[in-house]
Amino acid sequence: MPKDKSIRSVLIIGSGPIVIGQACEFDYSGSQAARSLREEGIEVILINSNPATIMTDNVVADHVYLEPLEPQSIEKILKNHNIDAVLPTMGGQTALNLCINCQEMGLWEEFGVRIIGVDINAIEITENREAFRKLMGQIGVGMAPQATAKSFLEGKEVAQKFGFPLCIRASYTLGGAGASIVYNQEDFEKQLTRGLHLSPIHEVMIDKAVLGWKEYELELLRDDNDNVTIICSIENMDPMGIHTGDSITVAPAMTLSDKTYQRMRDMAIKMMRSIGNFAGGCNVQFAVSNDEKEDIIAIEINPRVSRSSALASKATGYPIAKIAAKLAIGYHLDELSNQITKTTSAFFEPTLDYVIVKIPRWNFDKFHGADRSLGLQMKSVGEVMGIGRSFQEALQKACQSLEIKRNGLGADGKELTNQDKILESLANPSWNRLFHLYDGIKLGIPMKTIYEKSKVDPWFLRQIEELIQLERKIEKFTLETLPKDLLLEAKQKGYADRQIAHLLRCLESEVFKKRNDLGIKRVYKLVDTCAAEFEAQTPYYYSTFEEENESVATNKKKIVVLGSGPNRIGQGIEFDYCCVHGVLAAKECGYETIMINCNPETVSTDFDTADKLYFEPVFWEHIYDIILHEKPEGVIVQLGGQTALKLAEKLSRYGIKILGTSFEALDLAEDRGSFSRLLKENDIPYPKFGVVESAEQAVELSKDLGFPLLVRPSYVLGGQQMKIVINEEELEKHVVNILRDMPDNKILLDHFLDGAMEAEADALCDGENVYILGIMQHIEPAGIHSGDSYAVLPPYNLGDLVIHQIEDHTRKIAKALSTVGLINIQFAVKDDKVYIIEANPRASRTVPFIAKAYNEPYVNYATKIMLGEKKVTDFKFNPRKKGYAIKIPVFSFDKFPNVNKELGPEMKSTGEAIRFIDNLRDPFFREIYSERNLYLSR
Repeated sequence: MPKDKSIRSVLIIGSGPIVIGQACEFDYSGSQAARSLREEGIEVILINSNPATIMTDNVVADHVYLEPLEPQSIEKILKNHNIDAVLPTMGGQTALNLCINCQEMGLWEEFGVRIIGVDINAIEITENREAFRKLMGQIGVGMAPQATAKSFLEGKEVAQKFGFPLCIRASYTLGGAGASIVYNQEDFEKQLTRGLHLSPIHEVMIDKAVLGWKEYELELLRDDNDNVTIICSIENMDPMGIHTGDSITVAPAMTLSDKTYQRMRDMAIKMMRSIGNFAGGCNVQFAVSNDEKEDIIAIEINPRVSRSSALASKATGYPIAKIAAKLAIGYHLDELSNQITKTTSAFFEPTLDYVIVKIPRWNFDKFHGADRSLGLQMKSVGEVMGIGRSFQEALQKACQSLEIKRNGLGADGKELTNQDKILESLANPSWNRLFHLYDGIKLGIPMKTIYEKSKVDPWFLRQIEELIQLERKIEKFTLETLPKDLLLEAKQKGYADRQIAHLLRCLESEVFKKRNDLGIKRVYKLVDTCAAEFEAQTPYYYSTFEEENESVATNKKKIVVLGSGPNRIGQGIEFDYCCVHGVLAAKECGYETIMINCNPETVSTDFDTADKLYFEPVFWEHIYDIILHEKPEGVIVQLGGQTALKLAEKLSRYGIKILGTSFEALDLAEDRGSFSRLLKENDIPYPKFGVVESAEQAVELSKDLGFPLLVRPSYVLGGQQMKIVINEEELEKHVVNILRDMPDNKILLDHFLDGAMEAEADALCDGENVYILGIMQHIEPAGIHSGDSYAVLPPYNLGDLVIHQIEDHTRKIAKALSTVGLINIQFAVKDDKVYIIEANPRASRTVPFIAKAYNEPYVNYATKIMLGEKKVTDFKFNPRKKGYAIKIPVFSFDKFPNVNKELGPEMKSTGEAIRFIDNLRDPFFREIYSERNLYLSR
């Protein structure tokens, strides 16, 4: 059946601000769905309150509403537009909950809007744990013994019946909120109370814990004709007991027998068909016993695209959200084409001739005192994906993508050698357990013990053991005597040149030279969904070490855009927004665009965003090899946050052109001494400061600068390890802590302007002309990181004198730094005098916010300036200025209940929302203004 012609306009509900458990994977899904529907000539109306994402940009939808995700906003949209259908499955649990809310209020019925892509009854069944358990019993799908409890007393009765350990899961929550494993009565009572409170319907499901069983996921698609296809099987390397968002996952499944896989497929299809009659995507999770019997039980089913759907899309090259959107408007799978081959049908199951490894990225260092153990409640803030010809290669590439100061898995001299600590870590998983599995095997702890402690399948442990055996062979040689076959084997198993250099006790550059002299060169393979059985038309590549290279470099003029790597606090989806706009602008200027990134959640790694996508670590060796292969005109680094910026020095040293602001100017802004000299020469005030390298120097300098002091390491993002100290004892302690974690780092001490107001400006500069995009005034006083502050655009009570100083300083600094592209400058205002806190000649967190508030494509303009295609004076600026826009920081403290919620110079927010108000009498503004001093900490 072709598409339903009665659907002419569709409302897509987004997922709101980024929080732990619901991140940019839903912006990716929503963006893809919007494009998919617009291809069909359907008008797309989109609501989402997140200003940082490409999803809420005019390039994605016909009408974008940056409004709170609540029924009043939906009602307003329904009055403004004649909407035929709503698609709620692309915005995670937030969108589904809002859709159900509107359904209960009768809004959809009142305005004649159909719900497509999901069956509301299906959501009810899957979220209502008791109804789901009964249904699974009716269709013969096994589950762990479980029961629901709606009260404390009911919960205690269930615990008495089942015995410990038990899993508690709160109904209708996201990212495992309120879920936990408990081993004793005392913890049970505490977690039962918490789960009942967190569930919006005050209900929990209590399961007998199947700890140590293996966990798997299947991604399915179904159409109105009841055709079902399984897109991807995913195996969790971590056993049951860890939320799948916090697990290391592998695709395709590695340790499943074919017979058990077929049983799992049949169960998944039966489950999907049983929960309702809907066309769209579905994620099913299973546990499999870790013995020869391979018993299978169902864990849960999500009748929507999920976090895993984004991963499965990038893993297979099969765009699940894009196809799911087309199925929602009536198409059948056999009527749609495979997006990769363009010649075969979408009704097929991808076959992979490569392996995918996803590793989550955590930010525990931002939450002092947080429980770092991993369990049923998700705690990661982002993820990376590695693609390789083997599990080992994909695993090493994923480790290289994490940006946690490791060069891969092992071979960097950073292993733990304390046996007790390793055994403790294996039994109580945290963010570093993968590295401790390696450390334990290397130390000689018996495999049986490692398996019993970790319950990680022996197949994965043997893979890591093989890596250690290879390292031991390599260590016996020097660079000169290392045989070619051993070097090739190390490269094929994903080892970076710098890891091999560590083993051979030589320089990374020497290994690079040796392997190139021996003809061991990286080649690029297509992600083709069908194991090369049919020709792929899509330029989506990963690297490996083989003979044939499938990436043909053209003679066109081309540029590389460096992505921002995994999401983390301080560097989030706003940089992906900038990278996507950079790619689109360069295409408009006639360049072939090349994207390098390793984040599976985002739009920048969609296979048709750039002309060529290299899904590779944003890691020097990988980038350099791509540049040697493609020979671009230059590289854009200022759109990918600190990740890309950190590579600027090496690019410059290797003679690779940086498009836009030069490395020297980027470095000058980071080097506090040089930058302050520049401010002095331009007669611009700044707080008294100094640079130290030890605690003794810091105490000495503090006598001159005076307390309070702002203490921070140089070259960090998101205010990492920034702190305000008020006496010598605090100062000494903090400096020692920084030097412990970041040896050889210079430390900046600034006299902290107590009681100052904070403001920031973003501007465009072409080296000569400057245009100020916007000035934002923070509501909280100075001392709270700009990413954690409420900020108002335009300023709400800075006088003309102050605004003139800000404008004047911004223009002077942008020109003095020879900025070409974007610049963000932060100010402290005290006694009507404006001081400079810092300047960043790159895209900032606030650029997407200002672009959305003023409805102008500033990153597009900035990219054209970087490419030398335009000057600032070539653009006709016409910002939409009406009332005020407020940037609202959003936190995920609920994942860390014991953490101090005070705010300071180190950023802790995971996302942001935008709110428009007409005037300063607005109750929302008055409330947040009255609380401006509430959370400030030292």
